[in-house]
Amino acid sequence: MKKVWLITGCSTGFGRELASFVLAEGYNAAVAARDTADVNDIVSRYEQTAIAVKLDVTKPEDIKDAVKKTVEKFGRIDVLVNNAGIGYFAAIEESENAAIRKMFEVNVFGLAGMIQETLPVLRAQKSGHIVNIASIGGLVGYPGVGFYNATKFAVDGLSEALAKETAPLGIKVTI
Repeated sequence: MKKVWLITGCSTGFGRELASFVLAEGYNAAVAARDTADVNDIVSRYEQTAIAVKLDVTKPEDIKDAVKKTVEKFGRIDVLVNNAGIGYFAAIEESENAAIRKMFEVNVFGLAGMIQETLPVLRAQKSGHIVNIASIGGLVGYPGVGFYNATKFAVDGLSEALAKETAPLGIKVTI
């Protein structure tokens, strides 16, 4: 059985490259982006094994719909890759509250929402793998990106706890 991947943040960068690689290797994939037009070029090459799903991780209804559509199309989810994320560069003293909150919504709460919506599927399967894209900035604080560091430290801590919670269920977690 071909593994099914659900990858967030596929419109650019690492998510786009990972989705292309996974599909080229013959896996099934839900390729998620805020605007599916940004990933149609990837999905159109793999009509039998790929779907584009609209996903803004700050919107609970999008999260629910992306997981539902993936399961409807492929019958399961084997790998969730939480790749969607944004950065914000400013000294802590000079950082704007709205930008900080938006970054936490995407990098922490969006990731957590994806995990919470996907876990029942993985638990029912008694298997799965959650990959949370972090950063060296989640291990070491750097000047000028303190709040970004804070989001990535949160991802690391959440992931470490999640790995211990899900190990008995046959679900792996990788940072």
